[in-house]
Amino acid sequence: METKPGKEKILIVDDSVSTLEVIKRNLSMKGYQVFSSTNVSEAIKILESAKIDLVITDLKMPKISGLDLIRYVKDNFKNSEIIMITGYPTIEGAIKAVKIGAEDYLSKPFTDEELFSAVSRALEKLHQKRSSLKGVLAPASFHGIIGDSKPMHDVFNMIEKAASTSYTVLITGESGTGKELVARGIHYHSSRNSAPFIPVNCSAIPETLLESELFGYIKGAFTGANESRAGFFQTAEGGTIFLDEIGDTALAMQAKLLRILQNKEVSMVGDSKPRKVDVRVITATNKDLSKLVGRQIFREDLYYRLNVLHIEVPPLREREDDLFILTSHFLEKYSAELGKEKQRFSDRALDVLKNYSWPGNIRELENLVQRLCLMVEQNIIDVPDLPDYMRFDICIDSSGLRTLEEVQNRHIIYVLESVNNNQSQAAKILGINRKTLREKLKKMKP
Repeated sequence: METKPGKEKILIVDDSVSTLEVIKRNLSMKGYQVFSSTNVSEAIKILESAKIDLVITDLKMPKISGLDLIRYVKDNFKNSEIIMITGYPTIEGAIKAVKIGAEDYLSKPFTDEELFSAVSRALEKLHQKRSSLKGVLAPASFHGIIGDSKPMHDVFNMIEKAASTSYTVLITGESGTGKELVARGIHYHSSRNSAPFIPVNCSAIPETLLESELFGYIKGAFTGANESRAGFFQTAEGGTIFLDEIGDTALAMQAKLLRILQNKEVSMVGDSKPRKVDVRVITATNKDLSKLVGRQIFREDLYYRLNVLHIEVPPLREREDDLFILTSHFLEKYSAELGKEKQRFSDRALDVLKNYSWPGNIRELENLVQRLCLMVEQNIIDVPDLPDYMRFDICIDSSGLRTLEEVQNRHIIYVLESVNNNQSQAAKILGINRKTLREKLKKMKP
């Protein structure tokens, strides 16, 4: 079926002025609105200013090739089709062009009829946009932890073993991998599941307040202590206390935690009499505690007390089989929250997600899906809807090189966007403290 020419906008990119003029004249006579450019840099400016329906590009051009332009268009403009033309036809070139997104491939010289037919086919495809999607499995979960990959089945096996005892457990893994979910899985799969599960983020509580928050205080213990108050350990009686970011605690606090593990007793601030507690302790960290022990900023005796059972939660990049399951789960969750029909990722968008490194892990994936469900109106989420740091980019600087500061700033922005602008999370991924990150961001401002 041939598409009747309308006012579709076509961009022709070729470093041969004579070729440009011939194609432009022929297509204009057919009723199309035609734009032209002799180089990729100028073509990108046209793409950004006009809603182009079809790009016809030469393969070999100075500085930036037609193949790079194809990749750029497919990653940044979801409603544009592409035809590649070349005077150097090869099977390999044709396969590569089609593989990265070209709808058709024409070898020079071509007849007017061949050009019109190729344009008609490409625009017909645009008008009947493909809606097929890569299939995803229904979410599989274990005590609320979604995953069906081998690394996660190993984690599930460790959870079951840990749940059958009251030993202390150390959970390690990068930020955003779901360490608290693992701790909850242990608690709710154990005989303590009817008692409280109390999560505590040690790095979020100021050092001066952590002791009173964990152990409680008696009336008159300090200024403002107008009544006695139980701490998190007492609140968790009979159940589990989860101490997240344990590697951030000061040495003095580590000594107090060691005594609790040894004696099963807590001393409230201002009280000389220790009190017995029946609490299981699970801790987590994204740091290597053994290295902290070597640097003498984490107690070796406490490390061995905490590390009776060890569960390492794998990063998302090592859970390829789980990516589509998690994506489907978050799409269903946030589409329902927004009262929308469940959205879907296109094949190409799923390929981008699959090849992305996910520095923020599952937390980053969830934040991304949540934003896309809100911002994208269509049912299909495509590559141009993804953040720019996930899409193919062309450096049009004459040298193609950037300063170290430019590369650093770009990476900082990329990490911040990946964790929804959470500076604490970004600082951990970057391996710097929040103060240093704030200073770098301040320097970036114009």
